[in-house]
Amino acid sequence: MPTAGRHVLLVSHPTRRDAQEIAAAVATRLLSSDIGVIAPRADLAGTPLADVPGIRPVDETRPDLEPELVCVLGGDGTILRGAEISRGSDAPLLGVNLGHVGFLAEAEREDIDATVEHICARDYTVEERMTLDVRARQDGREVFSSWALNEATVEKAARERMLELTVEIDGRPLSTWGCDGIVMATPTGSTAYAFSAGGPVVWPDVESMLLVPISAHALFNRPVVVGPHSHLAVQLLPHSEAEAVLWCDGRRAVTLPPGSQVEVDRSAHPVRLARLSTAVFTDRLVRKFDLPVHGWRGSARRARGDAGPLGGPAGADA
Repeated sequence: MPTAGRHVLLVSHPTRRDAQEIAAAVATRLLSSDIGVIAPRADLAGTPLADVPGIRPVDETRPDLEPELVCVLGGDGTILRGAEISRGSDAPLLGVNLGHVGFLAEAEREDIDATVEHICARDYTVEERMTLDVRARQDGREVFSSWALNEATVEKAARERMLELTVEIDGRPLSTWGCDGIVMATPTGSTAYAFSAGGPVVWPDVESMLLVPISAHALFNRPVVVGPHSHLAVQLLPHSEAEAVLWCDGRRAVTLPPGSQVEVDRSAHPVRLARLSTAVFTDRLVRKFDLPVHGWRGSARRARGDAGPLGGPAGADA
């Protein structure tokens, strides 16, 4: 039987057969190492994971057993689902990328055996990522409350109509736009929707929030980066004929009529990510986006022999 107190929450893509088969293999390995495995009921229904004896099903909306780690097998969408399921616990997330970019993932498919060894040995560090508290109001009444790891977006509900909205920062108006929407993102989300909308890449250790308009019809339509303690608000103008949809991480949504207001602040509850290496963010950016770096010969700091983050020369090839 698994050792008391050691449980891992295993989250996999619920409809991808390859993810389910890998999840079954991971669960078998963990159970054989006396580590309990719990999994959302949706991941067990008619999947290879259901054939592994000893797995305990949990309610996806309120897991009744707090794990030491959340192991997620899939792409960024599955990792966001894992963060949603484990919200409110201190369990870090360890993502294994089975998708395309997998920017939130720490390991790739070919690293699965080594990843399980790290889990069994508790051989990982934990990094905290800031999240957002998100609220929507209608006529001064709160109608929706949620959170986001990547971003909160206000988007038009119908393609043929443009949103008219005013953006407010720290209680003061910034600009009024006719646009397709607006993205309010964390540094973690700067490489997701905000990046696609033309926002900057922000290093994850920079505490800030991004505000990126989507197809704004205005001369001033550039992304804005504000401090972590700023208060963001988006007001949908009452005379606008277009409804909007508020999305949190592309997973939780509410429809907003004209006159609604969305408020976004830094959350007091970060998401904790498990890390297996000390590679710098630059290397992750180059690898995930397949950026060309041929011809690079190192910086002056490397030439001086200064120690890099891995104990070798600064700027050494990953």
